[in-house]
Amino acid sequence: MPSTATPSPTSPQRAAPVVRWSDALLYLLLGTFFGIVLIKSEVVSWFRIQEMFRFQSFHMYGIIGSAIAVGALSIQILQRTNARTIRGEPIQISDKPFRRGTNQILGGIVFGLGWGLLGACPGPIYALIGAGITPMFVGLGAAILGAWTYGQVKPHLPH
Repeated sequence: MPSTATPSPTSPQRAAPVVRWSDALLYLLLGTFFGIVLIKSEVVSWFRIQEMFRFQSFHMYGIIGSAIAVGALSIQILQRTNARTIRGEPIQISDKPFRRGTNQILGGIVFGLGWGLLGACPGPIYALIGAGITPMFVGLGAAILGAWTYGQVKPHLPH
């Protein structure tokens, strides 16, 4: 007779989170809105990025600085008000150990090289493609290849 016991709460197997269609649609709409904001504010503009690296304009530094300030303030508000998710679960932001910084330095170098080779921040690849900048399909392919490669070598990396 097969066992019908449920796994204990301490077992490593977890059920995959269920994403409702309404949630997925909301995320898609919010992502589309955010992509439009990125395009219209010229945050993903190659020329604006070049101005930033050449210290010719405050535009990008102002946006990055305000994003850091809004993010820090938001985290403080979430932590001090014991905020909960839309489903009533507590929001927990755990600390991450810094160690020696080697992972961050190497990750930053790889990210920066990709950014420099692509000519744009790789984060808004979909927004750039949606704006008609078709060479970003190369960046998307490289991002997918990089994610796949990392998945292959991750078990062999020190964590």
